[in-house]
Amino acid sequence: MDAVRVALLREVLAGTEWIQETRRFAGALRGAVVPHGGGLLLVGSAAYEPWHLAAHLDDEAAWSGLSELSPTLVRHRVPGGAPAHLAVGLGRLAAAGRGETLLVVAPRQPGAGLLERVHDARRNGATVLALAGGDRDLHALAHDALAAPPAPPDEAAGAAPDLDLDTVQHLVSAAAGENSLPAPRGRRRFRDRLARLADGLTAPPPPRW
Repeated sequence: MDAVRVALLREVLAGTEWIQETRRFAGALRGAVVPHGGGLLLVGSAAYEPWHLAAHLDDEAAWSGLSELSPTLVRHRVPGGAPAHLAVGLGRLAAAGRGETLLVVAPRQPGAGLLERVHDARRNGATVLALAGGDRDLHALAHDALAAPPAPPDEAAGAAPDLDLDTVQHLVSAAAGENSLPAPRGRRRFRDRLARLADGLTAPPPPRW
């Protein structure tokens, strides 16, 4: 995603419910993982792997000094020869329990198999958060959820940037680290934050991922 587009989005949405909601959800994420010293599991659907969110959360963990935000990416399919941190399969969800947080990201229906695993993780004591396109079953399983609105088929010339699931992920990951900082003072602090976000979005994924 173009960094200027993201910066514009933060400007356009400043003071709206979407900035408030993404910060609220980011606060719920922080509140779930920090007291337990981490234990964040991140999983997508079979058709959507949230590696980009994993990389940004890892960056935010380093920038904010909150290592608890660094996630373990759980994958539906693990290719042969994958490094250890990218070789965690769905079997990891069976071991999820109390003190761990499962963040599910799914733009469309997550699938019955994943829902069953999420249900088992919640029953075993894991905190379930959902960042999704509004799937009712997934949201019903989650302790907290944030639904991205469906993007319009076409964007009119001069319209504000679409607020889709990818965009919401950027806002949430940025807010997760931002919430650990003192309240911004003045417009310069806000622009400094945007500049750092822009640098992170334009840089290639870090070697960890």
